[in-house]
Amino acid sequence: METIAEIKSKIRAIPNFPKPGIMFRDITTLLKDAKGLSHVINELERRYRGAKINYVAGIESRGFIIGGALAHKLNIGFIPIRKKGKLPAEVIREEYELEYGKDVVEMHKDALKLGDRVLLVDDLIATGGTALAACKLIEKVGGVIEECVFVIDLPELGGKKKLAPRKVFALVEFEGE
Repeated sequence: METIAEIKSKIRAIPNFPKPGIMFRDITTLLKDAKGLSHVINELERRYRGAKINYVAGIESRGFIIGGALAHKLNIGFIPIRKKGKLPAEVIREEYELEYGKDVVEMHKDALKLGDRVLLVDDLIATGGTALAACKLIEKVGGVIEECVFVIDLPELGGKKKLAPRKVFALVEFEGE
């Protein structure tokens, strides 16, 4: 538990970003700390070592950092899930709701085969819209979500519930803080 407390202590809170009333949880302070980043990757590797996972899929952009390092440690491939228009080959896309409008995430159509087991990774889950769209992409091509994993969960925003019945894990929570 000391390691988890240390990870949590390295995450910076920035009030009123990106707009008034929002407490932004910034992992750049965790990422720049070699020991903190190592703790994150080691904790996740411990959790998933030996699991029947074919790929780690990371959501742009911080999910690339955590997911790429974790895929390397687990000795499995990495699949990027990107914002619209960033992938060069044929893609599938999923639209999702934002507070004011919509956005789209994409994945290469040939990224997975039927039955591939995937660990979905991002830095933070808030309302769950982006993660749900990423899950739908993976499932559209026949992938199976082993678990959705995040460094941070903001439980009062309900993202975990939106991802049900998929399994969700987060290293740390910030509830009403």
